[in-house]
Amino acid sequence: MASSARVFTKLRPYIFGAAVGGSVICYGVYNRKNVTVEARTTGAALPAKMKHFMAEPITDLETLQKGKTMRERMELYITDLQAKICHGLEDLDVDKQFVVDRWSRKEGGGGISCVIQDGTVFEKGGVNISVVKGMLPAAAVQQMKSRGKELSDDGPLPFFAAGISSVIHPRNPMVPTVHFNYRYFEVEKPDGSTLWWFGGGTDLTPYYLDEKDVVHFHSTLKEACDKHDPNHYENFKKWCDKYFFIQHRGECRGVGGIFFDDLDSPSQEEVFKFIQSCGNSVLPSYAPIVEKHKNDNYGWRQRKWHLLRRGRYVEFNLVYDRGTKFGLYTPGARIESILMSLPLTARWEYMHEPKDGSQEAELMDILKNPRNWVQ
Repeated sequence: MASSARVFTKLRPYIFGAAVGGSVICYGVYNRKNVTVEARTTGAALPAKMKHFMAEPITDLETLQKGKTMRERMELYITDLQAKICHGLEDLDVDKQFVVDRWSRKEGGGGISCVIQDGTVFEKGGVNISVVKGMLPAAAVQQMKSRGKELSDDGPLPFFAAGISSVIHPRNPMVPTVHFNYRYFEVEKPDGSTLWWFGGGTDLTPYYLDEKDVVHFHSTLKEACDKHDPNHYENFKKWCDKYFFIQHRGECRGVGGIFFDDLDSPSQEEVFKFIQSCGNSVLPSYAPIVEKHKNDNYGWRQRKWHLLRRGRYVEFNLVYDRGTKFGLYTPGARIESILMSLPLTARWEYMHEPKDGSQEAELMDILKNPRNWVQ
């Protein structure tokens, strides 16, 4: 992959406003800095339908273009989706581009990590894909067996995994964080048969509640689910609320979305189509919310709350998240990519409680009592 560098001079605000009484008087203090942005070119070797990819795919093109197995089809899909989402987010933060890092793994496979950082709109965000294979270590096998996977051996076992994972942390507290992950997994059993399944989900973490935004987000996901099964949204929304619950805090990480794992019916083809519908709904569910709020005024009170809630995000990801745990268990794992989900900055305060009747307290009530946003 050939690349060159461009230097943009941009103005990045580091103070956005001051709280005066019950209102926010907005003013700007700016510092001027040069920001190096990687300009991406994937070279002339890629076919026309792949020219928009962020980098050359992990699997060799000859094998990939045949698209005979689910492995190749999933890789093509997530590489295409990564590019569409990165370009869509760049359109919302026009003076910043994703830096592309294509990496390989000596145990087998590799990935493409795309990270945007210190933008005007996005403080930090990543849209990563990985296509890896090798031997699943005993710890990971045990984790799968605890979820009911029929694996008679304790490992290691041959495996293949392809997935896309993203977390976007905006700078403005009025813009929610979004997370999505869609993945395909195969494990070869000792008898030579293959165990396969899909998993994934999309969820929203606001810092200040705008009910119209949450309804739009959930409605978009429900529309994607309803194309395949009228029960999917309700079932996977409940699963999401349960999964993204921070047990030691007694609260949800955000306002949910959908989450599912170990999906292997009614057929591989039908589940793959469902995965595509979900992945294709990410930008329509999120981009309008960013566009609506990216220039909203805020002061230090809102920013401090923003950082405190990010602290909760960090707690969940490091203590409970399956993907983080699996990555850390996997030999040759790329730690930078695994921990991409963490924000640049977060905050913890001793015994912090929002004031009764405040916007912050309103959000906390929702996080402790998940709501049905659409019927």
